[in-house]
Amino acid sequence: MMQPACKGFLVVLAIALTACSEGGITMKKTAEGAVVAARVLFLAGPDSHGPWAHEHQAGSELLAEALHEKRPDFEITVYAGGWPVDESVFSGIDALIIYADGGDGHMVNAHVEVFKRLIAEGVGVAVLHYAVEVPKGSPSAQAMLAAIGGYFETDRSVNPHWVAQYTTLPPHPIASGVQPFSMDDEWYFNMRFEPGEVGITPLLTAVPPMQTMERDNGPHSGNEEVRKMVAQRAGQTTAWAFERAGAGRGFGFTGGHYHANWQNANARNLVVNAVEWIAQGRIKAGG
Repeated sequence: MMQPACKGFLVVLAIALTACSEGGITMKKTAEGAVVAARVLFLAGPDSHGPWAHEHQAGSELLAEALHEKRPDFEITVYAGGWPVDESVFSGIDALIIYADGGDGHMVNAHVEVFKRLIAEGVGVAVLHYAVEVPKGSPSAQAMLAAIGGYFETDRSVNPHWVAQYTTLPPHPIASGVQPFSMDDEWYFNMRFEPGEVGITPLLTAVPPMQTMERDNGPHSGNEEVRKMVAQRAGQTTAWAFERAGAGRGFGFTGGHYHANWQNANARNLVVNAVEWIAQGRIKAGG
């Protein structure tokens, strides 16, 4: 968790970033130089859960700033408040990042056809925290599987708060420069992945402690399948990369509940690397 000085910094940053606008485009980073290497759009849903949790706009803008520092040749836009009224913001993008509440209120639910079109065009998609949950068996669920290879499925996946210990990371571009770390967050696990996990590369895998099963069984809290896995100390994937069979790449990250956790350089850099990777996937495919 944050040291007091870091927490104070993030309080000021969150206030500053949310004070300017309640919706629409809240940040625009123009690419430096003559060539735009990639166009990236962050979609931030309305903030929820009160201060310090589900701060989607401030979190998106913080990540956009970090991405700009790494890739000043990217054009980066943050759109806050939900699904854009003017869908022209999707024109020409190479990567879409969704950081928002999900479930029955997921912003994609009412816009599945547009979302599917972006996937078909090879646009990379990264989905953070609650936005990985879409209604079970819905058109949104099928679209999310196609986009990022997995999603949170009610009555299967669970959403406990726990300290995950990430002791190793795979040799993948998204993990470049990221060191093993531990972090207290609402890490979802037992996700619904593509059959056989084809195209999936687990990036963050940890063994959930028994305390993750303290709640009674419920749509988000537990079931006999997941209780058995936790008792057997089976590793669980909480972040992953996805190579689609066609054009495009995806990334899922189940953390991101606490805004202060973006101060963790390893967690932040993993997500920034992922956005860079999915954006380059469309370019590589000739999109």
